[in-house]
Amino acid sequence: MADDFALLDAWRNGDLQAGSQLFDRHFESIHRFLRNKVGDDTDEVMQRTLLACVETRDRFRGASSFRTYLFGVARLELLAHYRRKRKMDSHVELESRSFFDLDPSPSTIVARHMEQQILHEALRRLPIDLQIALELHYWEAMSATEVATVLEIPAGTVKSRLRRAKEMLRDTMAGLALSKPALESTLGDLAGWAKSLGETLREGAAVSRKPVVEPGTP
Repeated sequence: MADDFALLDAWRNGDLQAGSQLFDRHFESIHRFLRNKVGDDTDEVMQRTLLACVETRDRFRGASSFRTYLFGVARLELLAHYRRKRKMDSHVELESRSFFDLDPSPSTIVARHMEQQILHEALRRLPIDLQIALELHYWEAMSATEVATVLEIPAGTVKSRLRRAKEMLRDTMAGLALSKPALESTLGDLAGWAKSLGETLREGAAVSRKPVVEPGTP
């Protein structure tokens, strides 16, 4: 199986099938990353993410993995989406706000367990970059260097960011729990429930998947 860089090189040389294969490889992860942040607008932001990769593909020099680059583009498109939606200019800092602050409407995510629901709602109330750091850590098993690349921060600050994010997540969940047993269950196996929620979102991506953009589009 060709690695990402081989597919990227082939795509740059005009092989549209290689471009399609490259995006197919990462579709579910990126869709999951977007789905619990923009809900019904997931396909729109997914399309903008892929288009941005198409437009900037020749600027990617391989300093990181293609997957890390793709998540970085998706993060920027998320921020751009909310700037458009809330009519904010590019000078407004969104990273310290939460997705719940930007869109407090009920989530469209259907959780299978109360623990998943508590965790999902708590994540949405964290500052955006803290939520993203946790998801990349739990769902994508990214290293500190990879998380730093996506968030555009020094690698040395990632561990402290993750520690702060976990503390805030626990405090937020305590304020959301509908029952003490559900809270204790979620806190008792945070990593396990985070993985479970990630799998539920990934399955949702597989069910709702549809063609988004032709990777060879100029």
